[in-house]
Amino acid sequence: MALTDTFVRGVKHSGKPVGDKYSDGHGMYLFVKATGKYWRLAYRFAGKQKTLALGVYPAVSLAEARASRTKARENLAKDIDPSAIKRVEKAAKLTTSENTFKAIALEWHGTKVSGWSKTHAETTMERMEKNIFPWLGARPLMDIEAPEVLAALRRIEARGAIDTTHRVKSILSTVFRFAIATGRAVRNPAADVGVALKTTVRGHHPAITEPKRFAQMLRDIYAYSGSNITRAAVKIHALTFQRPNEIQGMEWSEVDLEAGVWIVPASRMKGVLERKAHGDAHTVPLSKQTVEVIKDLQPLTGHGPKVFPSERGEGRSISENTARQALRSMGYLDHVPHGFRASARTLIREELHYDKEVIERQLSHGSDEALGGAYDRTQFLVERARMMQEWADYLDKLRVGADVIQLRTMAG
Repeated sequence: MALTDTFVRGVKHSGKPVGDKYSDGHGMYLFVKATGKYWRLAYRFAGKQKTLALGVYPAVSLAEARASRTKARENLAKDIDPSAIKRVEKAAKLTTSENTFKAIALEWHGTKVSGWSKTHAETTMERMEKNIFPWLGARPLMDIEAPEVLAALRRIEARGAIDTTHRVKSILSTVFRFAIATGRAVRNPAADVGVALKTTVRGHHPAITEPKRFAQMLRDIYAYSGSNITRAAVKIHALTFQRPNEIQGMEWSEVDLEAGVWIVPASRMKGVLERKAHGDAHTVPLSKQTVEVIKDLQPLTGHGPKVFPSERGEGRSISENTARQALRSMGYLDHVPHGFRASARTLIREELHYDKEVIERQLSHGSDEALGGAYDRTQFLVERARMMQEWADYLDKLRVGADVIQLRTMAG
């Protein structure tokens, strides 16, 4: 006789040590023991008597147990062992739980890190740890859908970090594609969320290039009442207009104050690993004013490797955000540390009339002529040294409010 919900709910263990069996037909029965009620299916496969566990009541109802019985009988009709199917499903579920987004993302990062610069590898890992792992890291990657991806990205978007939002989306998409390629996912949900995100406003780094406003910014920088290290770093940005990561990572061993030069190793320059490993160092001539700024820091930071050390210690440098926040605190939302490069390129060309090639070499840009990077290795060191001193003098004139006199240049 088939079982009923009422019977299953009310039946008690009789006290028999071996338990009690109540048949529902077609091999399925309710096995009642002192420890609980269990659904079982007795069947024969390949001439052997076997038993398949269908679940525990009440977590698995009578109707659910019957549905499992039907599925098992369908597999038997196809000459498939239901127990083997269950083992495969259990293994697949275990694999899914182990293949969390974080596990796969770390695996992807590990396969790529040898071909990345240290900075790019650290930045990518930091973006995942701050913006992805707290919300998606523990989730089985295969179970993640587009709405979850969008929710994680909108947390970044809500901070106003639109560019970071799109960079993190790119990381997410790449991890999903890596999972697809390695057989642990079938689709990329990150590819579906772009239409729901705010658009990144493409353009150059915000920079002030008008002499009068640039002059006021210089006065504010020299009057900055924050950290001496931060103030000096922002001054060096203005005086040398090198890339922020190159300035913030400056080491005392790279600077020759007597000779007035700063040698930035290729390993710290922008570029692919090949260039970092085998490229040329970048020589930056230092003006007298720049040397003076750096010398003033020696009593404060000269005992360590970094010219601009972080307060966190451990050999760390200040971050680009340090200089950025200093400028913001002065009210300059339309100028960032990287913007000093555009400011210098514009003002040196328009006010000091130096040749474009000389300026570009100081910016550590290669020749824009065809094959220029391969064959034109002119450094213009003499011209650049003269240009950097004239640039520093020009900044002094701007800062103190003197009339900007057209300086004599040696550039053609």
